Amino acid sequence: MANSSTETQAAPLRLPLARLIPSQRSFSALAALAAAVALLVGLWMWGQAPDYRVLYTNLSGSDGGAIIDALQQMNVPYKFADGGGALMVPADKVYEVRLRLASLGLPKGSLVGFDVLENQKFGTSQFVEQVNYQRALEGELARSVQSLAAVQSARVHLAIPKQSVFLREQQKPSASVLVTLYAGRTLAPSQVDAIAHLVSSSVPDLEAKRVTVVDQNGNLLTATGARTAGLDPYQLAYLRDVERGYARRIEAILLPITGPGNVHAQVTADVDFSQTENVAETYKPNEARSAATVRSKQTSESTEPGFGAPAASGVPGALSNQPPPPASAPLNAPPGTAAAAKSATAPAPLLTTRKESTVNYELDKTIRHTRQPVGAIRRLSVAVVVNDREVTGANGKTSYQPLPRQEMAQITALVKEVMGFDKQRADSLNVVNTAFSTVEAPAEVETPFWKRPDLLATAGWLGKNLLIAIVALFVALRVVAPVVKSVTTPPAPPPAPEGAAAEGAPRLPAAGYENNLQAVKQLARQEPKLVANVVRDWLSGDDR
Repeated sequence: MANSSTETQAAPLRLPLARLIPSQRSFSALAALAAAVALLVGLWMWGQAPDYRVLYTNLSGSDGGAIIDALQQMNVPYKFADGGGALMVPADKVYEVRLRLASLGLPKGSLVGFDVLENQKFGTSQFVEQVNYQRALEGELARSVQSLAAVQSARVHLAIPKQSVFLREQQKPSASVLVTLYAGRTLAPSQVDAIAHLVSSSVPDLEAKRVTVVDQNGNLLTATGARTAGLDPYQLAYLRDVERGYARRIEAILLPITGPGNVHAQVTADVDFSQTENVAETYKPNEARSAATVRSKQTSESTEPGFGAPAASGVPGALSNQPPPPASAPLNAPPGTAAAAKSATAPAPLLTTRKESTVNYELDKTIRHTRQPVGAIRRLSVAVVVNDREVTGANGKTSYQPLPRQEMAQITALVKEVMGFDKQRADSLNVVNTAFSTVEAPAEVETPFWKRPDLLATAGWLGKNLLIAIVALFVALRVVAPVVKSVTTPPAPPPAPEGAAAEGAPRLPAAGYENNLQAVKQLARQEPKLVANVVRDWLSGDDR
């Protein structure tokens, strides 16, 4: 039954082929085989085609040509997508190709640097030279800014005034930077300051505060207004670090006692960011003269005649200023003589002696220069919450009990030591023991196995190969096999004419190739005219 059904299905295909001559049937069989092979090769190539991913988008003309040349030298297939706006390469070679192109300096971008000065023409004016130099400087700065990880592209505009010989008319330069960030990326305040300092350090007389940084959304990234108001981001970051540091230390010291997840601490710090300098000069009296240091000492002594002494007499002049004549009587005259009697009876002159003494001592002088450190802690406020202790009863049930007072006192003492509790600073501490509210975590929904990405990828690969196999099998059984069979099977002899059948011509056996061949030979010997007519009809192409 199977053979009869196959013969029935192949009959429509064999009937047209049976009417062809052997050369035509061979050509048709070869054409059918070639088409089947081409179909199978196409399906195989479709199954082996790589998955393409985007390598670069929005490339300039120069960068696109250079990258294509490099890809051709590396024998990496590529194609364009989105109307030529995206260059795509096989998915398994995207990162390798990017690294190799980066080693070649591609893509370079459309920015010009100091290389624009290499092609200066003879006779260029000074104004053109200045413009080219400014363009080159802007391009080099833009390239430097683009090297940041979060920046996709950047443009730098410099406003450099013309120098003047008059100092009062000097104007300082300014700059503006436009950055295009990658999707989902942001710049930290420190990175914005770094860009401003990078640009200001590359241009003479340019201050960092005169550099403006703007992103692609029009947001001003340089927080000049906040700094003017005194809200320094560095100070706010330092304040957060101080508070987090105290909270982490408190939780770390209480973790062995309460267990993980049973203690939470919050710290509020009052930090003094003001900068103050004090200079004091004080003088103290000398407590003991013996311990004092003498700076200088001056002494003077004078002798003058008293009120009872004889007054000066005589005519003023040279003669009256003569020294007194020597004594006529010796001072050591023997007693009893006239000279001794005279000297004994003479009155002694009256003299006044005056002495002055001045002593200067060093002063006790103290000069104190005090500079208060920036970021000193003025006050700490700490709040600590401790969970009740979990207790498991004899029946296996879990309950929570408050901590004893003694243990709470120990916890409070530990927290005071960790935070450096100081009454003079008016620090505050509040430790509370209470039961935490338990919220059950949502049950994790497991992804069904038929939705797993790896399983889906494997199923897609198997489905593609299975489809190729089914198509190949269909072509082999429904196209190739009937064609081959029709070529190898000889055509059936035409039905005998009615006259020949009436004359008692022998019928052709129905089974076996050899039997059919012998029957045809016998018919040709018996009825040569009939065979000649059949051959003539074949050659004439008559389909009757």
